[in-house]
Amino acid sequence: MQHSGKVRVRFAPSPTGGLHLGGVRTVLFNYLFAKKHGGQFVLRIEDTDQTRYVEGAEQYIIDCLNWCGLIPDEGPHLGGPFEPYRQSERKERYRPYAEQLVKAGFAYYAFDTPEELDKCRKEIPNFQYGHTYRGQLRNSLSLSEAEVQQLLDNGVPHVIRIKMPTNETVSFTDLIRGEVSFDTNLVDDKVLLKADGMPTYHLAVVVDDFLMDITHAFRGEEWLPSAPVHLLLWKYLGWEAAMPQWAHLPLILKPDGNGKLSKRDGDRLGFPVFAMNWLDPKTGDFTPGFRELGFLPEAFLNLLALLGWNDGTDQEIFSLDELVEKFSIERVSHAGAKFDYEKAKWFNAEWIKRVDHARLKGLILEQAKQQEIQLEDTAYLSQVIELVKDRLVLLKDFWEQAGFFFEEPKQYDLDAVKPKWSAEKAGFYQALLEKFDAVPSWEAAVLEETFKAAAESAGMKVGELMLPFRVMLVGGKFGPAVFDIAAVLGKTETLNRITKACSVFSS
Repeated sequence: MQHSGKVRVRFAPSPTGGLHLGGVRTVLFNYLFAKKHGGQFVLRIEDTDQTRYVEGAEQYIIDCLNWCGLIPDEGPHLGGPFEPYRQSERKERYRPYAEQLVKAGFAYYAFDTPEELDKCRKEIPNFQYGHTYRGQLRNSLSLSEAEVQQLLDNGVPHVIRIKMPTNETVSFTDLIRGEVSFDTNLVDDKVLLKADGMPTYHLAVVVDDFLMDITHAFRGEEWLPSAPVHLLLWKYLGWEAAMPQWAHLPLILKPDGNGKLSKRDGDRLGFPVFAMNWLDPKTGDFTPGFRELGFLPEAFLNLLALLGWNDGTDQEIFSLDELVEKFSIERVSHAGAKFDYEKAKWFNAEWIKRVDHARLKGLILEQAKQQEIQLEDTAYLSQVIELVKDRLVLLKDFWEQAGFFFEEPKQYDLDAVKPKWSAEKAGFYQALLEKFDAVPSWEAAVLEETFKAAAESAGMKVGELMLPFRVMLVGGKFGPAVFDIAAVLGKTETLNRITKACSVFSS
């Protein structure tokens, strides 16, 4: 069977836990490639290892893709022409192919018990079930036909293993790495069908990629060692002409570049590595995610795209549409990409500045709710957001940067004010209260003009008066332009805060 010519890619995760940012980048590159070529992106759930299956993990993966806006064209929750999209529901389809391989002499039945194999591992250093030892073990290569038939008739538990050839070189052209070759003597006889009748990843991925007409398979570099087994299966099943083109994506490395970034590294260094919060129902372990920390999906995708890919220019900010337009697999690097959390936060700050106001307001309200902070969706909130959005790095920073708009300071940075506070300054603010009360309109420009004129007539430096004014309104040395703050707070609140702070500063 040759491909229909239409690009079809797939993301095929195992529902065993949270979704690592490396997994999301694999989704992203698949998605970009499919959209760029007018093709289809398929979600397939590889749940053949039932011992590792975690309740809720599949829905979590779907939720992560929805949050990122990387919506599949087909999948277990969407249906499609190649249903079902969960391997556990396709179980009956795999055995005939495994049996076909046995008949053709490319695979064999192995009857060894787990205890027998454990004994081999203990007694033989670096034991591999392969060409060196297979003749001494209990399988259909070492036993007579009659013995094998009797074992099968008696229902003795067995697996089906691929029979790796000896002294052969298996090669393929990787879209990122070019020509890659393997010595078959170094690869063991992988299990294709388990004793429970479930396929292993190796058999299932080949059968499903064939049956689902997948044209390109992008996966992480850690899958490279499996490639020779998969290449031979495509060949042995007679499907070589339909084999997808492969690309093994570079690893995402720890910030220091030493090794693959793991969940433990995130815990140790204080940043998330999962797309969204994940609570493991088996262990009760909680792992934080980018979404709940206050990352925008645009920023998350933008930072992932540039981990291992660039468009050849200095452009750093890309929307999803721009990424689709610019993406090419040829520009993906084969070297690992270091994860830089400071840079990740920079992307988020840039996207917060760009995002549509109504959406930003909705996200801030959602974030506040998560932090158990009461915010009302009002015109006042909109004004505050416009003032502080350029100062936000994460959505959860909003309260820290803008809390003083909603409640007056509970304490003041007295160290910043007290050493230079004087009766003269107190007098200036008493006079300022009257001048502010009399302004024709309560606007930042008018307030600034009034403040500067008052300083001049009092013979005082504006610079020395600005910091106490900021601390009066905010409580500390931070926040947007101080007259903008006063304008948003309104006349009554501003005058109250000046009055209250003056008495604290003078006491």
